[in-house]
Amino acid sequence: MMEWTDRHCRSFLRLISRRAFLYTEMVTAEAVLYGDRTRVLGFDPAEQAVGLQLGGSDPEKLAEASRIGADWGYAEINLNIGCPSDRVQSGRFGACLMAEPALVATCVAAMGAAASVPVTVKCRIGIDDQDAEESLDRFIDEVAKAGCTTFIVHARKAWLQGLSPKQNRDVPPLDHDRVHCLKARRPDLEIVINGGIASLVEAQPHLELTDGVMLGRAAYADPYLLAEVDRALYGVDAPAPTRDQVLDAFKPYMELELARGVRLNSMTRHILGLFHGQPRARAFRRHLAENAHLDGAGLAVLEQAHGIVKGNTHQVVAAE
Repeated sequence: MMEWTDRHCRSFLRLISRRAFLYTEMVTAEAVLYGDRTRVLGFDPAEQAVGLQLGGSDPEKLAEASRIGADWGYAEINLNIGCPSDRVQSGRFGACLMAEPALVATCVAAMGAAASVPVTVKCRIGIDDQDAEESLDRFIDEVAKAGCTTFIVHARKAWLQGLSPKQNRDVPPLDHDRVHCLKARRPDLEIVINGGIASLVEAQPHLELTDGVMLGRAAYADPYLLAEVDRALYGVDAPAPTRDQVLDAFKPYMELELARGVRLNSMTRHILGLFHGQPRARAFRRHLAENAHLDGAGLAVLEQAHGIVKGNTHQVVAAE
C-alpha cells in the first residue's frame, strides 16, 4: 500500500472503525534513519492502534529503525517480505527475501532486540518456482525461531521475473488453503490471512481457520466496509457511524491540515470510495477529482461534493 495508507488515509479510516488495526505504507529503514522523521513517521495519536511497516535487509539498520519507530509510539513494527516491485528487489528487500529465510531471521532477531513493541512479518506463500508447501514451511519455521510469533501471509506467490507489481495482484491464483494449512500446522503462531478478501462476509470463513484477516485494496476502494468491524468482530455494542457522520467528522481534521498548507486533494483522494455503491457516488468522486487539486481548493469543495451525494445539487458551484 505504498503511497496509499498515509496519515491522512489512516485518520479517515479510524473514523469508520475504532478497533481495526491500521498499518502505515511501507517505508525503508533508510528513510527512517536519514529522512525527515516528522514526514516519514508522524501520525496523529487518534490513529492508534497503528503499526509501522518497514522494508529493508540490513539487520543493524532495521534494528535502529525499529527502535525509533517504537519510540515514536507505534504499536507494532512489521517487516514487509511481500512487495514484488523491481525497485524493492533492487534494494534487496520485499518478496525477494523469501529466498533468504536465514537473513530474515537475523533481521527479525535484531529488530526484536531493539524494539519495545512486537515485531511481525508480512510475506507471500512463496516466490517464482519455489514449492509453496516446502518453502513456506521452511521460511516460517526459521523466522519463528528468531522470535516472530505473528505472520501476515498474502495467499499468492510473487513472480519476481516477468510480471509487474500490478500483474502480481492477480497472477498466479490465490491459494487461501495454503495459509489455512499453515495455521493448522503451526497453531502456536498467530497467522493472519491476506489477499483477495473483499468483505466481512468473505472474511468470516477465514476467521474460523486463521487468527485474523488483512484487507488492503478492498478497504481502500470501499472504506465503509470497515464500519461493521467493531460490532461484528469486537463485540462493540454501538451503532456504526453513517457515511455522512464519517465525512462530517473528517472535516475538522481536513480544516486543520489545510491551515498547515496541506493540499486538499492529498486528503480527498482517500475518501473517493466512501459512498461506493450509493446513489450519486460517481458524481461525488467526479466533483472531487475535478476540483480538489486546484490551487486554493478548500473545504467548500468537499461541502459541494457532499451536497451532490445527498442530492442537494442546487448548492453546487464551480470551485474558484
